[in-house]
Amino acid sequence: MWGLEPTSRRGPRRGLDLDRITAAAIAIADADGLAGVRMSSVATRLGVSTMALYGYVGSKEDLLTAMADAVVPEPPEPDGVPWREYLTTWTRANRDFLAGHPWLLSGSPAVPPTGPRALRWLDRALVALDGTGLDAGEAINIATALSGYARSSATLAIGLHGAVGEAPPGPVGYAEVLARVLDDRGHPALHAAVHAGAFGPAEQWVEDTDFTFGLDLLLDGVQALITRRSGEKA
Repeated sequence: MWGLEPTSRRGPRRGLDLDRITAAAIAIADADGLAGVRMSSVATRLGVSTMALYGYVGSKEDLLTAMADAVVPEPPEPDGVPWREYLTTWTRANRDFLAGHPWLLSGSPAVPPTGPRALRWLDRALVALDGTGLDAGEAINIATALSGYARSSATLAIGLHGAVGEAPPGPVGYAEVLARVLDDRGHPALHAAVHAGAFGPAEQWVEDTDFTFGLDLLLDGVQALITRRSGEKA
């Protein structure tokens, strides 16, 4: 991924490289999920033997790591945009590419990014927060929190609407089910919220209204931290 190792000379034909292998694996994952990604299925798609792949990828786990980085688009550039505006764009873009490749959500969120593209997202968030008075550790924690929010929002979007190309699982019925099963004794506050229409239209859960509301809560916290740090240094 980083171009730090010499190109393997093994393989059945010229042109087989990590980029081609990961592109084939990503196409399979987009169509069939991670369950469809096997060294044999990738080899078949490329028209090579399974053993030929091991000259470029040491294991399926290595392949999944390379896939997770290769599918990530380049992050938006800060270009002097105010930190809050940039991080709003950054988080929304993060959510969108995750929702577009649901298999990314099957990976463990506890694993930190290791590839060059994924780490560029972290780098650009740090660039945006430079000059706010926050230290590097605080900036990394902010980026981590926003990434987690993007991930949970993408998960919700897929849960409500299904993956791209799939029939929606019927999100409108969720609030209706809650209204039938909840009572004001076991879940009094939630019962009242459901009957007050707190969940809103299903689309609102995953589009800008509720997404922006939650994101603004996080960014308000960042702003409060910046203001506090500024007061401590005054």
